[in-house]
Amino acid sequence: MNIRGMRLSQVPALLSVLFALVSMALVFGASAARAAEPVKISRDDTALDLTRTTDIYTNQGEAFQVSTAAGADGIRRRIEVRASSPEHQGDWAVFALANVSEEQLERVIVAPHFRLVNSKVFWPDLGSQRIISITPSEGFALDRVASPDADVFRITLNPGATITFVAELATPSLPQIYLWQPDAYKDTVNSFTLYRGIVLGIAGLLAVFLTILFVVKGTSMLPAAAALAWAVLAYICVDFGFLDKLITITSSDQRIWRAAAEVALASSLVIFLFTYLNLNRWHVHLGYATLAWVVGLVLLGGVAVYDPSVASGIARLSFALTGTVGILLIIYLGLNRYDRAILLVPTWALLLVWQFGGWLTVTGRLDNDIVQPALGGGLVLIVLLIGFTVMQHAFAGGAYQQGLFSDLERQSLALTGSGDTVWDWDVARDRVVTTPDISARLGLDPGAMHGPVRNWLPRLHPDDRDRFRATLDVLLEHRRGRLNHEFRIRAEDGHFHWLQIRARPVLGSNGEIIRCVGTVIDVTDQKNSIERLLQDALHDNLTGLPNRQIFLDRLQAVLTLAPGGDSVRPTVMAIDIDRYKQVNDSLGISAGDNILIALTRRLRRLLKPQDTLARLSGDEFGLILVSERDPAKVADFADAVSKAIMVPINFANREIVLTASIGLASWVDQQESAAGLLADAELAMYRAKRTGGNKVEPFRPVFRSSGTDRLQIETDLRRAIERKELSLAYQPIIRLKDGELAGFEALMRWEHPKRGTIPPSEFIPIAEMSDLIGPLGMFAMERAVSDLTGWQTQLGDLPIFTSVNLSSAQLLNADLYNDVRGLLQRTQVNPQQLKLELTESLMMENPEQARLVLAKLKETGLSLALDDFGTGYSSLGYLTQFPFDTIKLDKSLVRDATEKRAVLLRSVIAMARALEMDVVAEGVQTDEDAAELAKMGCHYAQSYLFGPPAAADAVMRLLKERFPLTKRA
Repeated sequence: MNIRGMRLSQVPALLSVLFALVSMALVFGASAARAAEPVKISRDDTALDLTRTTDIYTNQGEAFQVSTAAGADGIRRRIEVRASSPEHQGDWAVFALANVSEEQLERVIVAPHFRLVNSKVFWPDLGSQRIISITPSEGFALDRVASPDADVFRITLNPGATITFVAELATPSLPQIYLWQPDAYKDTVNSFTLYRGIVLGIAGLLAVFLTILFVVKGTSMLPAAAALAWAVLAYICVDFGFLDKLITITSSDQRIWRAAAEVALASSLVIFLFTYLNLNRWHVHLGYATLAWVVGLVLLGGVAVYDPSVASGIARLSFALTGTVGILLIIYLGLNRYDRAILLVPTWALLLVWQFGGWLTVTGRLDNDIVQPALGGGLVLIVLLIGFTVMQHAFAGGAYQQGLFSDLERQSLALTGSGDTVWDWDVARDRVVTTPDISARLGLDPGAMHGPVRNWLPRLHPDDRDRFRATLDVLLEHRRGRLNHEFRIRAEDGHFHWLQIRARPVLGSNGEIIRCVGTVIDVTDQKNSIERLLQDALHDNLTGLPNRQIFLDRLQAVLTLAPGGDSVRPTVMAIDIDRYKQVNDSLGISAGDNILIALTRRLRRLLKPQDTLARLSGDEFGLILVSERDPAKVADFADAVSKAIMVPINFANREIVLTASIGLASWVDQQESAAGLLADAELAMYRAKRTGGNKVEPFRPVFRSSGTDRLQIETDLRRAIERKELSLAYQPIIRLKDGELAGFEALMRWEHPKRGTIPPSEFIPIAEMSDLIGPLGMFAMERAVSDLTGWQTQLGDLPIFTSVNLSSAQLLNADLYNDVRGLLQRTQVNPQQLKLELTESLMMENPEQARLVLAKLKETGLSLALDDFGTGYSSLGYLTQFPFDTIKLDKSLVRDATEKRAVLLRSVIAMARALEMDVVAEGVQTDEDAAELAKMGCHYAQSYLFGPPAAADAVMRLLKERFPLTKRA
């Protein structure tokens, strides 16, 4: 530091002084500066803003000359100051202070590193060290006071002194310089410290709270809100200087952190707006635009390391653009009655006010020391409102508020939404009124069904009139109860509609019924669906023939009559079409169906009324011959059947000739059952097919010797149970409404050490015929429960269930209930997560026993599913008798290619939902089929489309992916 003074005290030396001044001007012309006007300071001045009275000189070099303010004697001096730091770029600031009081004054000069006011939108000033040192015109350089967010220097002014100060600047910009009384400055810093601590605490709690809500609830808008809260917290930490307390950062690092915080704030606001308004549901391009926007902001975070000003300016522009785009989207979606957009209006309005205030601040139009911390607190308030809005949707389902409607309005809305018609019978005046008028639905003139209740009787079905009249009379006589009545009424076109009335009486003061009010519903579609389903359940859909179960029932009925004499000696024929699969493969399924219909017509012509023809499976027919008892005539009839099948069939200008393998089994044993007799006939048919087909093969007992393979499999199966060669594979069951994993079906697998994989269809029937089905079934249930318990131990409570198939032998076992109850008690598994699947054929063997066992199993809390629905004959009849809560549609019904498929599926699903049963569709082949089933109301789907059966460890990995936070929750 070099200071030289010059006094003009002698007039005779004026010329010499002028010559010296000219010489100095020539030497230091570029470095000279005019004298500063002093700022007068009194004892009562607490804080003075020196910003406007401070002169800034840029690019003046390392040496700087300036004239001092006139002192008490009126003399101006000239001083020279040299740079003291290599960081100096030649920028200087000059100001002067005059103590006009009569006492010594202690003051501090404060120049904040960052000031939001007038920081600009583009290429903003993000703060840095402002003053390197301050040199007074008298005395030594000022002492620096330690401060992390400002350059603070302590000065002492003597009474009456006027001192000029030259500040060596680190940057050419000096946003603010203040002269403070030390105690006042300390109190101001402390007061802002309390405010900043409160705001930081609220911001931190909001960020943690929204993060916890995301972990607990898991909806998509919660992580977006939490990310915005954390970005605001980061911005507040940098803006309030809290980051300096956590890590050591330099002035240049602070600029990077500030720019990164603004980029994070801008990007998180874009993500929140997109997620909260669920913009991808409105247009796919909005998702692409948002992704590009966010990716650009993320890349901008990297730019912040190299040029913080550019990154901050773009982030501020993005923040303003998000606010503008957001309000436009909110207005548009709000006009479309999107409740999320409506609820965001107050928060977004506050955000726009905040942005306007921020624009006034950074452009310098709003200049106040409290505006910067106020804007930080405003950000926290915005996040607080966002948190309230998000929680309302997360926990209240997005409703405007509870109690928005009165009970009367709610009931009226529910009735209107259901589409039911109000049926109001004024008993005193004997007048019926329906709202809306049901006459239009029946094709009648408006008001035709209004008036006395007797006007309804002529239009009722003759079988329903007396019952309808009696029901109303009983209600009037007893003066209590409810009216729940179904009847048929004739429409104008002559067709009958099924109507259902549900009503209750209203009593007057005298105890008599004065009114009867309720609803009337047209249930024609449901009735027709049930009738069609009953028909479909008893008969084959394609040929109209009885199915396998009806065939067995009729055969059993015939067998019960056979021991009474020789008049009834039935013969069973199992007829299988040779090479039918090749016809399907070459000509298509449609051709195969037409061929089966043609063969059905031919075979029916050969039958007499007492005979029965049924379709047992795809290309297998069964025939009960009762009209012929003589063996020769039976053989002739079988030959006639074979020849009828061999008659050529013309299809698509092609002549198709088919043959059949026919097995015969005549009743000879009084103990023979229907299933056994059919099995013998099928054994003979298989023997005929193995010898080349196109043959009639009578059954001989020697055919049963082929069961030696079964004995070997039974022996190996017994060892497999002991050696634990059996395992379970789990096929996913998907919830159709949201595509989420709902559960698994446990499928038995047997890896034979020599024969390899043996399918369940081969060893399960053998186990059922032996004493192995009990241990095998319990193994499946125990392993399924063990795996389910293991998954929940690792991942916590899982919203899934496991289905296990139940065998007929197990169902008829009296110990099944005790075994299942003991298993549940040992494992402590939730019974609602375990589902037992049964096929309807299992219950036909002993329906009463099956009903009792299933009822007891239902008491334990287990779910019961009716498997292979649509393949049997009596599913509908037994749905009301057995406590099933789920039906599984067979894949043959789901994959049906006929035009009636959609109608049939819709009817089945509607019936199941009316019975409050869940529906699982098996064999779904395409996503389009899944979407169609979901629209019909089907709850679940299971097929290879959603995943093949997998081992327990693979299921564990799948569950970890689907439910990653279940354990923590």
